[in-house]
Amino acid sequence: MTKKEQKELEKQEKQRIKLEEERKRLYEMSRYEREYGSVQYICGIDEVGRGPLAGPVVACGVILPKDVEILYINDSKKLSEKKREALYDEIMEKAVAVGIGIESEKVIDEINILQATYKAMRTAINNLSIKPDILLNDAVTIPEVSIRQVPIIKGDAKSISIAAASIVAKVTRDRIMIEYDNVYPGYGFASNKGYGSKEHIEALKKLGKTPIHRNSFIGRMV
Repeated sequence: MTKKEQKELEKQEKQRIKLEEERKRLYEMSRYEREYGSVQYICGIDEVGRGPLAGPVVACGVILPKDVEILYINDSKKLSEKKREALYDEIMEKAVAVGIGIESEKVIDEINILQATYKAMRTAINNLSIKPDILLNDAVTIPEVSIRQVPIIKGDAKSISIAAASIVAKVTRDRIMIEYDNVYPGYGFASNKGYGSKEHIEALKKLGKTPIHRNSFIGRMV
């Protein structure tokens, strides 16, 4: 065997081990899906955008097929933007149903961020093309929802369904904020996504607020 062939074999072995480890990780991340596997449709629920100074809060519900394999799916915060975008496409292709809920900064100011988040989650559930039998939620119990709910602390890192919802919600909101960057230049919305970065706060003080800023969040910054 040549050195080149030996290296190729070693490379293939490393890839095999890496894939095996990833499948073990995914098996662990599917424990809630297995626990509630007696029902037909399990929906993961998550939201993005509770903390920013500007822009909407976005919630998502995702129902995945029971035998689905989406390698490297994880909590959206643990993934690069490039990886999230790739996984977003795969989730949208493989999911049984996806529902999105978006509540604007005006709603957030009117009813507060927690209630706006719940409202976005209810909208996401209602926008699913299939009614789920059970909801796996990232940490919260959503009021005014009759479907059985299972709140899971740090669920976006423990459930593939919630992780899928976190990725779709994150990519959806990021795309919205990138569009807003074109409408309201100078605040760095494309990079900070409305969060209170140094650049964003300095722009707020210099340029003042935009129509998408949350008045209840920015307080005395302007």
